[in-house]
Amino acid sequence: MKEFFELEIGYIVIALFFLVITAIVTTRSFVPRVAFKRGMIIVGTLLTILIIAHYYVTTQRMKNIAAEFESGKTILCENKGTLKGSQAVIITKKAGWKLEKGIFTNPNFYRDFHSARCALGLGQ
Repeated sequence: MKEFFELEIGYIVIALFFLVITAIVTTRSFVPRVAFKRGMIIVGTLLTILIIAHYYVTTQRMKNIAAEFESGKTILCENKGTLKGSQAVIITKKAGWKLEKGIFTNPNFYRDFHSARCALGLGQ
């Protein structure tokens, strides 16, 4: 459950914002009374389905990245920590990277990377 909130908290906050907007719009005097109930159910259900689908796709990608990393392939992670140098960090076992609980770590690198934000290297 912790992993779900870790990966999806941003989207949950956005979904709550959309539900608040839906509540505000559907409670106006010119909108039929049933609009609030129907609107909240429809928007809430749609957002829940989208968040669960995103979680499933993300966790599957994380599993694929982990399998590829363990097989010796190159992984690319986006480096938003600095604007100097490369925008992607090349992660390989040969370079001393380790994958533990979905986090790539290297004692020679100044930060860690979550595998949910990485992709398989080009040409592999």
